[in-house]
Amino acid sequence: QAQLAESGGGLVQAGDFLRLSCAYSGRAFSLFAMGWFRQAPGKEREFVGSVSLNGEDTYYADSVEGRFTISRDNAKNMVYLQMNGLKPEDTAVYFCAAGSQYATHRAMRLESNVGSWGQGTQVTVSP
Repeated sequence: QAQLAESGGGLVQAGDFLRLSCAYSGRAFSLFAMGWFRQAPGKEREFVGSVSLNGEDTYYADSVEGRFTISRDNAKNMVYLQMNGLKPEDTAVYFCAAGSQYATHRAMRLESNVGSWGQGTQVTVSP
């Protein structure tokens, strides 16, 4: 199973930006779709977005479409989540995820298609 480590979370104000990073270690990184989920206090974990094996295709939840951008660097085994125009409702613990074998990046919207999870990083957006 892959090991995922997120970084870059913190406290920002509404309208600010933040960039999360996820370092992957384990089996061939380029063979797995990658994604981000988040969990707000008192709520279930939800899908944020995902990126295809080669990084050319991305897929986002409606709530972040146009504000968040996912990218990956297969040479560095890294995934990134650029978050712009942050809102207080974006406050959550953000989790990096690797798709299960053969899962497409769109299929990763379902947690049943996630093979590995990171520990999460807290993002807090003040009004």
